[in-house]
Amino acid sequence: MTLRTEFQFTLPRGYVDREGNLHKEGVMRLATAADEILPMKDMRVKSNQAYLVIVLLSRVITKLGALTEITSNIIEGLFSADLAYLQEFYQQINEDGTSSREVSCPECDHKFEVDIGNPGG
Repeated sequence: MTLRTEFQFTLPRGYVDREGNLHKEGVMRLATAADEILPMKDMRVKSNQAYLVIVLLSRVITKLGALTEITSNIIEGLFSADLAYLQEFYQQINEDGTSSREVSCPECDHKFEVDIGNPGG
């Protein structure tokens, strides 16, 4: 069995670049120890701890639409719903090693798996 290290996702809103192109589909890889430690040395994080998530996501997202170089400026340009989604997705894949989550139907309590990497799809 091989370890899955990359996970596809679809942003709820999408990133709009300077040319007006919408980027919704992306890939996030599992975080390494360096991904979590090195941002603590970043001056932006030292001056504002909330910036940690921006630097961290820019390290682990390897693709967003046609973009293959994900910078902190791109992450800063995300809509808040997309940032919240990516934070949850990061937690899910790094804690459980999967983008799937078990959920229950609120009406019949039937349990089933949902891939949070593809909301609504």
